[in-house]
Amino acid sequence: MANKTSEVLGKRKKDVLEAWINNQIQDPTLREDLMSNEELHAQSDELLNSFIQAVKTNNYTDINTREYSPIVEILNSLSITRAYAGFTPRETAVYVLSLKKAIIQIMQDELRDEQSQLVEEIIKISEVLDSLSLVTLETFIKGREEVILRQTSEINEISTPVIRVWEGILALPIIGTLDSERTQIIMENLLQEIVNTGSSIAILDISGVPTVDTLVAQHLIKTVNATRLMGAECIISGIRPEIAQTIVHLGIDLTGVQTKASMSSALRTAFTKQQLVVTKAKVKQ
Repeated sequence: MANKTSEVLGKRKKDVLEAWINNQIQDPTLREDLMSNEELHAQSDELLNSFIQAVKTNNYTDINTREYSPIVEILNSLSITRAYAGFTPRETAVYVLSLKKAIIQIMQDELRDEQSQLVEEIIKISEVLDSLSLVTLETFIKGREEVILRQTSEINEISTPVIRVWEGILALPIIGTLDSERTQIIMENLLQEIVNTGSSIAILDISGVPTVDTLVAQHLIKTVNATRLMGAECIISGIRPEIAQTIVHLGIDLTGVQTKASMSSALRTAFTKQQLVVTKAKVKQ
């Protein structure tokens, strides 16, 4: 008998859809706060219609064909949307795998007296839905990677604020570990702000950097040199005693780099260079 699955799906589409949605709702990982039952029903109905049209061609092995294009497109869109919304990989995989379970339930009911054909149809359905499940997961993972990259970029931007503390003086407090990518962002932000403000002094405060090793020192020296090329002077502050000992122990050469133990000390130096005097106001009694 040719394409029995297509015949059963066409006849009992409503039952398959109901079983599919019930399978999803009964899954303990489904979070109703991320998707309403109405949205779930609409998505499932659209995909099931496209799936029924595809299996009518009797193609159960190659999903890279024209008849499966609408299904792959729906799954790609759904996976990206779910990745951005915060669904887990399991929740996304369950969407397709629960369809397989629903179809098998209906096929068992329809072909309970034709066991050999039932086995044959289940194997075909499993093959095509497993392939579609893999497509869904691959797209979901790509979506999550995009989210992580975007969030990492946003965190790096937020974690490297360039502050204009006074006319001609910038400060950049650095918190956390320095690596090549973050140093590049720090350098770009600092140089751009020097251009925007015409500042001549920049203070790099590393009191929030947990450790300083040879690589971190090289990153700082590169930033200092780039600042000089822009015609500004750079002061590194926040060097704690333990970090000073580490720098000496590692033999890191900071010759030519002005350093201060604290931000206040660096600011005092910057004010002196700018010929600024800050005095305590006299309060009238």
